[in-house]
Amino acid sequence: MNATLLNTPEYTVSELGLALKRTVENAYGYVRVRGEISGFKRATSGHLYLCLKDAGAVIDGVMWKGGAAALPFRPEDGLEVIATGKLTTYPGRSKYQIVIERMEPAGAGALMALLEARKAKLAAEGLFDPARKRALPYIPRVIGVITSPTGAVIRDILHRLSDRFPRRVLVWPVVVQGEAAAGQVAAAVAGFNALVRGGQIPRPDLLIVARGGGSVEDLWAFNEEIVVRAVAASTIPVITAVGHETDTTLVDFAGDHRAPTPTAAAERAVPVLADLRLTLGGLGLRLDRAAARGVELRAERATALARRLPTPSALLGLRQQRADELADRLPRALRAAAAGWRARYDRAGGALQRPLLDRRVVLERTRVERTAERLRAGGRALLANDAAKLGRAGAGLRPALLGVRRDRAVAALGSAARLLETLGPNNVLKRGYAYVTTRDGHVITSAGAARAKVALRLTFDDGTVDVTTGAASPPEDRPVQPSVARPAARPAISGPVQERLL
Repeated sequence: MNATLLNTPEYTVSELGLALKRTVENAYGYVRVRGEISGFKRATSGHLYLCLKDAGAVIDGVMWKGGAAALPFRPEDGLEVIATGKLTTYPGRSKYQIVIERMEPAGAGALMALLEARKAKLAAEGLFDPARKRALPYIPRVIGVITSPTGAVIRDILHRLSDRFPRRVLVWPVVVQGEAAAGQVAAAVAGFNALVRGGQIPRPDLLIVARGGGSVEDLWAFNEEIVVRAVAASTIPVITAVGHETDTTLVDFAGDHRAPTPTAAAERAVPVLADLRLTLGGLGLRLDRAAARGVELRAERATALARRLPTPSALLGLRQQRADELADRLPRALRAAAAGWRARYDRAGGALQRPLLDRRVVLERTRVERTAERLRAGGRALLANDAAKLGRAGAGLRPALLGVRRDRAVAALGSAARLLETLGPNNVLKRGYAYVTTRDGHVITSAGAARAKVALRLTFDDGTVDVTTGAASPPEDRPVQPSVARPAARPAISGPVQERLL
């Protein structure tokens, strides 16, 4: 065997891997590599893994969590970038790679190409359709602002709102630049929409998404799909004010209104209170003048119509004259009516003379007696007719039917006899009672009647007993009846007395 080979030192695999690692790192150190991103992946730890490629080669790249959080844009496949980092190897896979510490788009052209492609994609989904944009509330009660809480943007918005029309403002603090900016802005828009009306935290009537000016990379968070979709899905109207007047981001196309600056967004959110007061004052004066003019016109019209109406004297003159005539005729009419009733009374009084009444009584008595005689004769004839009919009907009755009727009559008679015996006075006397009569048999039913009689008879169940009441004077314990004043006799009526008619 060759002596040279025998003298070559031996390496373990790990030693060789570490030697290669030191050689590559010492030979190249920090490098800047330009290439297109491919196979981009974000790990749950926050580290970024990707490949940089061009037409002839591929190199793996990794970017740790700290550097990834400071990126002004979101890396994605197909984006050409310039990565600055340290070239090293990964002995576990026998691969070399670049540990990226800083990364930036390869140029404005590449970023703009990516922006145009994303814009076309979102526009095709209808997120930028003008028909989706909603009208802003004229005077919102609560305004939600999504921006950095430490920048000049929020101070400009609050100052402008207080000058124009003070409103309640809710600020949702977010970072507006870097890798985490897009997620925080999208979460803030969704959070404001999740608030319920009447809750502990009031739900805004209007949202303002604002950020100050910067480069395309600085504003790139507002071009991310997550932010654009969140703004497009908002049920609360959104004003976007990202960058300066010349800056345009995709979120401006998705919002309901684009303001060139944050200050302009505050001006668009509320009207000027002083102008409103001035306008209301002018409208109030116009309303007062219009009301006064309306009253004047109606008064003039009423006056013109009143001239065409007849005077009260012309309307009431004929009726007053008629009333005077009736007033003159009323006494005469009353006297004539009284004279007529007096004449009728005199005629009726003449018909009430004694001979005429006696003759009328005789005639009526005769008529009544004749009517009674006719009724008696008719009754006898009717009874005879009924008797004849009964005789004819009885002749046709069968003996069996007569027997049934006889038995029923006998049963009814027996029942009546038993009832008479039960309710009769003799049955009552058996229970110890007695009844009082006079000697000649008249029943005494009251104590006063008994006191008026001297001789009485008490009838018991087994016989009678004659008794006397004693003296005719009342007993000592008899209550004395108070004397009742009799009404005075009516005075005699002078003149002839009219006798009863009947």
